[in-house]
Amino acid sequence: MKRSLVILFLLIVGFNAANAQFAQNNAIYYSDGLNFGNYYGVDVNLNYVYKEKYSVKVGYIYNRRKPKSQPDDYSTGLANALLFGATSPHDRMENYQLAIGKIYRINENRSIRLNLSFGLAYTVIREPENWQKTTSGFLAENYSWNYEKQNTVSLVINPRIEFPFTRVYGFSVSPMVQINKDRTCFGIGVGQMIGLLRSRDY
Repeated sequence: MKRSLVILFLLIVGFNAANAQFAQNNAIYYSDGLNFGNYYGVDVNLNYVYKEKYSVKVGYIYNRRKPKSQPDDYSTGLANALLFGATSPHDRMENYQLAIGKIYRINENRSIRLNLSFGLAYTVIREPENWQKTTSGFLAENYSWNYEKQNTVSLVINPRIEFPFTRVYGFSVSPMVQINKDRTCFGIGVGQMIGLLRSRDY
């Protein structure tokens, strides 16, 4: 029994020491946000920061907008209107991104920093096409359609002003430009950061 307690104690001490050593130079946190521009949507990310100088981000961005191809007389119908247009057609862009960045401190107490982040994304574009007018009444949509799907690669430029007010919580403001051969998405995002945001000694 005593030997088991000693082993458990040594494991706990070793884990805490390793965790403290890791936190001296490294930070890992989750971030999410809302994006507004020529598209609107959300993003979720897993972030790694080394010595508050360099960053790596793996994330997912979902954006959508009113379809550019939508007929002028398209109507959602009463049923869809009651769902606030949740099932209406949209131009959609989904992005799976990998980005790197360089971090610059804005103030001495490390509560404001600039993260100059850019990277590449695998992008899936879905847009409604083949609009066909229907004879549906006012309860249903007056057009049918189907989605065209395209896959491409995008360049994502996403500098962020980050406010890690504490070591575990903060928020960010981030302009974004996403460019590929088919579409350009631009706007600004606001979000939060949760996790180990700042290292202990840097």
